[in-house]
Amino acid sequence: MAKKEKANEENNLFKKIIAHSKEYGFVYPSSEIYDGLGAVYDYGPYGVELKNNIKRLWWQSMTQLNDNVVGIDASIFMHPTTWKASGHVDSFSDPLIDNKDSKKRYRADVLIEDRAAQLEEEGEKEKADALLKNMGQLLEADNLDGLLELILEEGIVCPVSGTANWTEIRHFNLMFDTQVGSVADEANTLYLRPETAQGIFVNFLNVQKTARMKIPFGIAQVGKAFRNEIVARQFIFRMREFEQMEMQFFVRPGEEMKWYEHWRDTRLNWHKALGIPDENLKLHDHEKLAHYANAALDIEFKFPFGFKEVEGIHSRTDFDLSSHQEFSRKKQQYFDPEVNKNYIPYVVETSVGADRLFLMTLCNAFTEEEVGEGDKKKLRTFLKLNPVIAPVKAAILPLTKKDGLPEKARKIYQELKYDFNLIYEEQQSIGKRYTRQDLIGTPFCVAVDHQTLEDDTVTIRHRDTTNQERVSISALRDKIATAVSPKNIFDKL
Repeated sequence: MAKKEKANEENNLFKKIIAHSKEYGFVYPSSEIYDGLGAVYDYGPYGVELKNNIKRLWWQSMTQLNDNVVGIDASIFMHPTTWKASGHVDSFSDPLIDNKDSKKRYRADVLIEDRAAQLEEEGEKEKADALLKNMGQLLEADNLDGLLELILEEGIVCPVSGTANWTEIRHFNLMFDTQVGSVADEANTLYLRPETAQGIFVNFLNVQKTARMKIPFGIAQVGKAFRNEIVARQFIFRMREFEQMEMQFFVRPGEEMKWYEHWRDTRLNWHKALGIPDENLKLHDHEKLAHYANAALDIEFKFPFGFKEVEGIHSRTDFDLSSHQEFSRKKQQYFDPEVNKNYIPYVVETSVGADRLFLMTLCNAFTEEEVGEGDKKKLRTFLKLNPVIAPVKAAILPLTKKDGLPEKARKIYQELKYDFNLIYEEQQSIGKRYTRQDLIGTPFCVAVDHQTLEDDTVTIRHRDTTNQERVSISALRDKIATAVSPKNIFDKL
């Protein structure tokens, strides 16, 4: 009963976060006036600021803090042979299964993973691990009949119909395709890229030569990717249109594991520096490796629905560059003057979903705490966002709409808006305005009152503690700048 109550509590928490996202301008269902589009979402005024801040922080930590990492922005459309060379045309698929009674469609591996999670909750961790290992071996061998047998043996049923009346399992390719060309019979099939990595690989030599890079070096990119997911669920955790932040790090063959471990530790520390508690992060080594990898792991975060991947670290060997060399018939080799030889570099990849990182940040920041005493006790809700990534850095609030206070507050706002994303607001009581800023995660509220007119000081209210301090207007810029500087995070790396 206790476990069921905990599951209900976690489910309710996630529902609260989703509702909060819409109500306070973070994430909206796409095309909502037409009843929405499954697994597609739009970022609202505060959501887009938060997401941009996260992306900017990642970009700076990759390209500014590392002398040997540069960036590109590759196109979404690529020559179709790219995806043949990468293996996506032949092997980028999920195991699809339907329930004949409910007519619902599922990923077979997700059904088994959910069963393993249930076993682990029931204290059967060894059995859960054995189940996942068995599944991994069957997927590795492409044994779909064995996968179906495993589902039946485990008594896995459809969550909707409650029956095990399953179809056979079949492959479902995840790539969206489209046509290019002005005349239909001359059109060629193109794919919306399912990942951003290939745009980096096909530009490997361009970047190496023009940026004068020496091995080891990395290429970073932020961009959209598209996957026709069988089951897209859990809000923005799994979507059909999403954004990736990837870095491909090119190394000498034989040195890939050293760099794999380096980037594993570096990226884990980055999430911790962002303010994610240690106990809500864990590393998960892959049982089943992708066709291109010799090592892979996920950095997982404890969402309200359990530990799930936010970032993957992969040792991709030389598969990608070798394959593109074979299909394009253009050499992808690097001449290394230190060892005086040509070789195709190995690659270590860090790949994080911007949307998943956004959701992790939101879940981690969503805070409810009781304040007040006795009959005045109430629940206070606020977003405990790191000031570095908060959508709005400060709100400038005149105490009243008279006595020259709005004019003074406007002047402060005008002086600071070139340095920070600010909000000016004068409607309703100061308490209600504080509450609104808490709900969007604004770290500082600057109250302009009658004393401000006398001595040019203002009151700063701190979001997390609600403590207030009096400071001079001339000190505001430095005080806010110090609190929201990326250096606060970079110094922890």
